[in-house]
Amino acid sequence: MKTLTVKAQENNLYQVLDFVDGELESAGCSAKSRLQINVAVEELFINIARYAYAPQTGDAAVSIDIQGEPPAAEITLSDSGMPFDPFSKEDPDISLSAEKRPVGGLGVLMVKKTMDEVHYEYSDGLNITTISKLI
Repeated sequence: MKTLTVKAQENNLYQVLDFVDGELESAGCSAKSRLQINVAVEELFINIARYAYAPQTGDAAVSIDIQGEPPAAEITLSDSGMPFDPFSKEDPDISLSAEKRPVGGLGVLMVKKTMDEVHYEYSDGLNITTISKLI
């Protein structure tokens, strides 16, 4: 497992994506799966950067582990900000028009729909969000 720790700031997104994408590419992950994983990581990291420590900032750690047969990528994002389970809210009703639908929730819905597994826990003062996808 490899880990990158950065300040939970939006300007560090590209460093996070380069780290994850590099590991996925090294493992022979398909372009489609890499794109889906990168979009999911972007959504989750930006949520941490915007809300976990507001109005201050803190660290976010991103870990990636690729193993198994067939291989799966497991990515864990953790922070010590305010406890928040991104998967606990009800999914937005996408049958409603954009004008009638409340703002928010589409990014997390996309994460749920494109990843094989999603998991959140709050443990020892850390938000720990894990996503995994067969690659």
